[in-house]
Amino acid sequence: MVEPFKADNRKREQIRMSQRTNTNELVIDAVGLTKIFKDFWMRTKATAVDGITFNIQKGELFGLLGPNGSGKSTTIKLILGLLNTTRGRLTVFGREPHDVAVKRFIGFLPEESYLYPYLNSTETLDYYGRLYGIGRKIRKRRSEELLEMVGLSQVAHRQVGEFSKGMMRRIGLAQALINDPELLILDEPTSGLDPIGTRQVKDLLIELKSRGKTILLSSHLLSDVEDVCDRMAILYGGKIHAEGTADELLVDSDHTLIRMPRIRNDGTISQIEAILAQNEGTSIESVKQPRQNLESFFINIVESAREQRIATSGAHTGDTAPFLKGDEEGEVLIDKLIDNDLQVQNAQEVQKKIQSTETEDVQVLDDLVNSEETTARATEASTEQIVSTDADSAIIDSLLSDNDGKDSQE
Repeated sequence: MVEPFKADNRKREQIRMSQRTNTNELVIDAVGLTKIFKDFWMRTKATAVDGITFNIQKGELFGLLGPNGSGKSTTIKLILGLLNTTRGRLTVFGREPHDVAVKRFIGFLPEESYLYPYLNSTETLDYYGRLYGIGRKIRKRRSEELLEMVGLSQVAHRQVGEFSKGMMRRIGLAQALINDPELLILDEPTSGLDPIGTRQVKDLLIELKSRGKTILLSSHLLSDVEDVCDRMAILYGGKIHAEGTADELLVDSDHTLIRMPRIRNDGTISQIEAILAQNEGTSIESVKQPRQNLESFFINIVESAREQRIATSGAHTGDTAPFLKGDEEGEVLIDKLIDNDLQVQNAQEVQKKIQSTETEDVQVLDDLVNSEETTARATEASTEQIVSTDADSAIIDSLLSDNDGKDSQE
């Protein structure tokens, strides 16, 4: 009976939190964040995070870089409230990380996906959608769109325990997006993915960022972070050793790059070199033809093969799910309105039932009181009747006794 009220409370909490995120630009704010692991005797075992200070603004794609064991995963667990901080201050959406209300707005892909092996892909996404309180129709639609996006629609009914590592990363990414989160935290998202999946994840991150989503990307693959991140921080030994944008950190101040169409006349290069020697006192270090990176070349080969409709048994990834692009129109919006109306109607029906129950209870009490009063009155009446009957009997007896005395005298 209380389910509609829970749904209304969740809706109000979502509105309140969305208003908070609009007014507070800092989604994550860490000051002097420290995490020390200790043994049974409370002796310091390892300092995983050592006094780091950073913040992530709303709509920003922030990269957390570092080799294995540098403190990336520990920092993420602190943000998620899975670990307690030893020292320092950490807030997420202006609240403590342990606040349950914050969890509804976070999507998380861990470094290793721990999913129920006996559920298939559709059941897995439906399960996580129910945990977030998403309606049945929306869960079904989002699950289908996400499975198509990550290339698992053809194996939607296979048990997750049979998946390869790459397929586990794909279904893990889908479950992290089922609630259309405001804050998306990805820990090594491209680990185990092929180049096509890696490219798709990058395109997805850029798409989500354009919608104003906040993303924290943790990786030790530098090319992944360089391609998509607005800012990045490099961790080593639990400390931040560099922080800034890609241009600030990677600019080469010792060289100047001039890009132009291919020069076919060697005499032109000689003239340019003479000008450089005269005006700058320097010369050309090298002249070579530029080349595209291996990722772009690989993607072009695959796309060309797809255009030729060459058969393959591999995963065929689709476009970004429409609800992640904010394209929920037409039937989707109608379904949402219908679901909201149903929730309101259910709440009203429950309220009416409660009121009718209260009215029935009051009526029952009134009936009991009235019946008691009626019984009391009947008892009094019967008592009076008995008393009057006794009095009448006494009068009759006295009259009879008088008549008997007169008869005896005669």
